[in-house]
This record gives sequence, structure tokens and C-alpha cells, in this order.
Amino acid sequence: MDATDDLRTIGVLGGMSSESTITYYRQIDQGINDALGGHAAGEVLIRSVNFGEIERFIRTEQWDTAGDYLAQAARGLEAGGADFVVMATNTMHRVAPAIERAISIPFVHIVDVTADAIRAAGIETVGLLGTQPTMEASFYRDRLAEHGIDVVVPEPTDREAVDTIIFEELTDGIVRDESRERYLDVIDDMVAAGADGIVLGCTEIELLIEQADRPNVPLFDTTALHVERAIAHGLGERAFDDE
Repeated sequence: MDATDDLRTIGVLGGMSSESTITYYRQIDQGINDALGGHAAGEVLIRSVNFGEIERFIRTEQWDTAGDYLAQAARGLEAGGADFVVMATNTMHRVAPAIERAISIPFVHIVDVTADAIRAAGIETVGLLGTQPTMEASFYRDRLAEHGIDVVVPEPTDREAVDTIIFEELTDGIVRDESRERYLDVIDDMVAAGADGIVLGCTEIELLIEQADRPNVPLFDTTALHVERAIAHGLGERAFDDE
């Protein structure tokens, strides 16, 4: 029997934005191939939703409607044969409970995966970069707090700038040096405020910032960490009851 016969089907709930979904797909396939060699690639089922709708739900704070919309999409992944689901976004994990209630297969939560890496690094306080809902609402901080991790967020004007760069640049694949420098200034301020590491809490931020930009401050790339866990589950290397 070929090793690829034992692959689990990874359900990716994406489209928020397509830039992050592309990264998930490419890195999952690469990770499976690195593990198995040859022409091996992941068993991946992608449900890409309309980002225009998601952006409107965020802007108008229609979180219940967003939860229903994404829960229906997740049910489609389960019906299509996915063995588990990862959602290729941080912000919309605000409605993760609605998705988890809607499906009977495991949902791999991006915050839990990130928290595992933070704890493994021996860090108890992190700075959080992301969209304004991610930085300002309690869902992300509360989930990290369940793992014993405290959170520092940027000042209000910095949160607005970080959010604007995400929606007006990164979600369209636009990467500007000026925006990178703005993010690095915000990171430096959070470190000065007590953060021992920084969570790149938006799946597009990895387009702009990498560890080499701040080699002395651990950066937790949520996209890379989430993909790594998806690959481990796809290969059957990690049991879901270990989550």
C-alpha cells in the first residue's frame, strides 16, 4: 500500500482572502511532499467563500450572520469528504463556535495551535497584530488566556493603521516597504510595553513581515503554524484528541 493511501482529506475554509488561501494550499502540498517525496501532494478540499460578503459582515458587525454563512460552507466541506477543517483566517475565528456546532468532524482552531507554539517557546506575554476585530474583541485574547498567555495590543491609532494595511493592501497582494516599517514600529512599541513575542494574527501578515525583520523577537506566524498542524493531521501523525 502506498503511503498516500493513508492521507486524511484536509478541508480548507478559505477565501478570506484568496492570498491566504493560496498560501495554505501551496504550503500544505509542499509539506506533504516533503514528508512523502515523489509526486505526493495533499488530499485537499477547498471551499472559498465570497470575501466581499465577509468584509461586509466585519464592517457592519454582523457576526451571527457571518457565523451562519461560514457554518454552511463548513458543512459543505464535511459533505464533500473532508476529515477535518482548518479556516484560513484569524479574524473569522470569532465565529468558530458556530462552525464547530455545525460539523461533526474536527475543527482545528488557529489560536490553539499558536498557543502551543508560544508555550513551547516559554513565553507568557505576546503582542498581537491583526485586524481591528482580532486586536480589539475578546475572542482571541480569551482563547490565549485559556492557555495561560497574556496579550498586549497596539495603541488605537496603530490598530487602525495595521487594519488599514491589511484590508487595503495585503488582501490584494500589495506589499509596500513603508507598510513594513510601520508594522515594525508597532512591534517595537509592543515589545517596549512588555511583549516577549509577537503573534502575526492575520493570515496575510506573513506577506509583509518575517522573522528576519526582528531576529531578537520571536514572531509567531499563525499561517505557518496552522498549516504545519494541518499537515501533521493530514499525514495522520497527530491524533485529534491531543488538541
